[in-house]
Formats: sequence, C-alpha cells, structure tokens
Amino acid sequence: MESNTQVTVHNIHGGYRFEPVKGAVLQPDVIFYPGGLVKPESYSTIAQKLAIAGHRVYIAKMPFNLAILKQNAADSFIKEHPNDNYIIGGHSMGGVFASRYASKNYKSIKGVYFLASYADDEGDLSKTDIAALQITGTNDGVLNLKRWEEAKTNLPEQTMYVSIKGGNHGQFGTYGFQKGDYNAAISREDQQQAVTDALIKWMNGLR
Repeated sequence: MESNTQVTVHNIHGGYRFEPVKGAVLQPDVIFYPGGLVKPESYSTIAQKLAIAGHRVYIAKMPFNLAILKQNAADSFIKEHPNDNYIIGGHSMGGVFASRYASKNYKSIKGVYFLASYADDEGDLSKTDIAALQITGTNDGVLNLKRWEEAKTNLPEQTMYVSIKGGNHGQFGTYGFQKGDYNAAISREDQQQAVTDALIKWMNGLR
C-alpha cells in the first residue's frame, strides 16, 4: 500500500488509487471491488502489479468491507477521468456487485472480470457487448460451483475463462486462509501472478 519507484499509491475518497510513476497510463483503468468482509489492502499486490504494467488501478473501500453497502463505489473513480476506458470486477462477492454495477452502467464499462465470482441475475450481462473474464482456482473450496455454473447464462458470449491449477479462494487476496477453503497447491505469489498475467492478456485484447 506504499508508493515506490514504480508505483504511486494515493489514499483517495472512496478507496485507493495506484498509478505508474513513469510513462503514459495504459487503457483501460481498472476498478476492483473487494470480497465480502475483506479489507481493500488485501488486494494491493495485484494492484501494484497492474500499475507496474502501466494501468491505473482503483480499489474501493466498502462500508464494513461489504460491497452490497456501496454498489456504486465506482462512480467517484470514473468521475476522476471521465474520458478513460474502464473495466470493473472483483473477488468473490465483490465480483457479484461489480457485475451489478456494470449491468446498470454498461455504457461506461468496457469489461468485467470475476475472481472466483459470477454474475447473478441482477448483474446479467448477457445482452450487452461488454467483454468478460472469469478466473477460478481448481482448489477453491468456497466458490459455489453449482451457482457459478448456472450463472454462466448471465455472461456475454465473448467471455474468456481461465482456470489456475492449484489455486484456492483465499489466495486471490492476502488475508490468510478462509474457512471452508481447500489448501492451495501453489504459492500465493504464483497465484496472484497468474491472475495478473490473465488480466493483462485480456486487457490487451480490449484495446
């Protein structure tokens, strides 16, 4: 969560902003909604990696760390740079509410990404031209796979699916082992690097 020679971190109204120190900011900007009861700081590693790659990243602060209480958190971020392109997403329940935001503001959003998450009926994106990225871990013991499978009908046809072998639910962030999860077969660092690589590859295809 600290600035360094490559990334500047700002504590702003509504969250945190990560920006590359050098060079022009690459599009799109990234908005991240944390998982339920997870502090935004838990996703700072991924934000740092994306900022080093050239993207501006926002992590939202949610009341009581629950995205359901501030579904429109992205509004204040988009107002900072209204002419930029944006993708929005999140981890677990954060991704659910990010998709709800995108479904109601699809003209402002270029893509939606899901980390061990899904689009529920209120976040139905199937009739939009928004791009979507689904990232899951094979050792995830928390994600409801039946609900995740059923929710595929709420995603656009152009959805990209990425499965991280050995990844679990908690290692999408940095907050320790989550009750009900399975042990990961890869390190947290490797899982988060795989997430970053998938996001960057997907974003490169959106330009």
